[in-house]
Order: sequence, then structure tokens, then C-alpha cells
Amino acid sequence: MPEALGARLFLLAYDPERGRLTGRGKLGKVLRAAVLVELQLSGNVVDDGRRARVVDGVVPGDPLVADVLEELRAVGPRRWRYWIDRRGGATVRRVRDQLERDHLIKVEPRRVLGIFPADRITLRHPLVRRQLLQSARDTLRPSRVVSRVDLRDASVVVLAATADLRTVLTKEQRARHKDRLAQLAVRVGPAVPALKKSLQQHQY
Repeated sequence: MPEALGARLFLLAYDPERGRLTGRGKLGKVLRAAVLVELQLSGNVVDDGRRARVVDGVVPGDPLVADVLEELRAVGPRRWRYWIDRRGGATVRRVRDQLERDHLIKVEPRRVLGIFPADRITLRHPLVRRQLLQSARDTLRPSRVVSRVDLRDASVVVLAATADLRTVLTKEQRARHKDRLAQLAVRVGPAVPALKKSLQQHQY
């Protein structure tokens, strides 16, 4: 079971019925937001006047998260959306490559229409994805007190809902749990509204 939020969201963006990733156009932004949430959870980044500011915290063990932290440290405080809009494609590739090294996915080169290079991705352990999906959806059960929901699970479901990743929540599920998702989003923090604005701007 991957610990990193980006890895979890990548696996959940995979549609096992169609055998491919969904939401490719916005996945980079979602994964960047996940890394920012990761940095918040580890105490490396705080919100300072709607800007992400680096503070001393536990050194991230994940190489991608550590590299993004160094980006933030080098540039200085910027609005959350600034960081969400940067290097989305590279972030997707790094998360994908790490999942392949961890033997959770298999990546095979192919050509679309015999011309355009692309990747065929398959899950090596479908049960892992099912467990992640169950953990994410369990956060929406009314019997679970919002303040006690695991923040990592809450982050996954809130970011997925914000980006309308229907492999995690259908449109009907999002509508049914709208209020609870809003409550969980408050706990997850400023990366959520920043992601929403970024996606709206690009009209995904």
C-alpha cells in the first residue's frame, strides 16, 4: 500500500474497466496538490496569508516530495495555485515511474494509430487499488465523525472530488456527499480551493 498521496491518487485515477488512466489533462495538477498537502501534513509547509511558506519539519522520505520542498524553499512564499500549476507533466511521470519501481504498475510503450508514442499502464496488484478506494469512500460514511477521519484518506477523497475523478466518486456520489466533502476540505487545507480555481481556469 503506497504511503504517498500522489501515488494513491495516481492508482485511483486508473480505470480498471477501461484499462487506462482517466483525467490525464488534470492529473498533474491533482498530484501537485497532493504533494503540497503531503508537505503540510509533515509540518514542512504552512499557510501564510494564502501563500505556502516553508518551515522546519521532518525531512520528507519521498524523493518527489523532498524535491518540491526544495523548490518552495528556493523560490520563497507563493500562492498555493502557483505551485499547483507548475511541472504537472513531470510530476505525473515521476509518480508513475516510482509506482513502476515499486512493482505496483507495469508500463509498456506503445503507439497510438501506429504513429504517436504512448504508454500502456496495467495494475500489478488490483487489490491495492480496491483497498485505497474503499478507504477513501469510507471517509464519507455519516457514522464517522469528520474531525476523526484520517487526514490522508480525507485528502485523497477531497482532491479526487475536487478534480471530478469519477473513478473515485461518481457525479451522484459527489452531489450526495457535498456537505461532508466541504467539511473534510476545510480539514485538508488551502491546496483544495487552489486546485479548484486552477481547474476552473482551464475548464476541465
